[in-house]
Amino acid sequence: MKVCITSKGDSPESVPENRFGRTPFFVVYDDETGNVIEAINNSSANDASGVGPKVVQMLVSKGVNVVITGQVGGNANKGLEVAGIPTYAFGEAKTVADAYAAYKAGTLTRIV
Repeated sequence: MKVCITSKGDSPESVPENRFGRTPFFVVYDDETGNVIEAINNSSANDASGVGPKVVQMLVSKGVNVVITGQVGGNANKGLEVAGIPTYAFGEAKTVADAYAAYKAGTLTRIV
């Protein structure tokens, strides 16, 4: 299973990004091993409009199963819901690694 976390940088030590569609990076963990397997540069982050649905489509194409972020806009919310991708708020996590650890501990709040 792939767990994707919105991030200001491309590593587990990076700060989580609050904005789903406008995040600079997505850090992807393999939930079976607990290792980061990919950092995806969000090429849609600076698009004028329609960012949320584009990002959802990209994550679906990458086989992402879970998203951890700060907030999700309306169109992205609908897309994640239709795609069946559960989405959680990273809460007080200071790093991407902290957000992943909180997910594994079951302490994050589901938002989609």
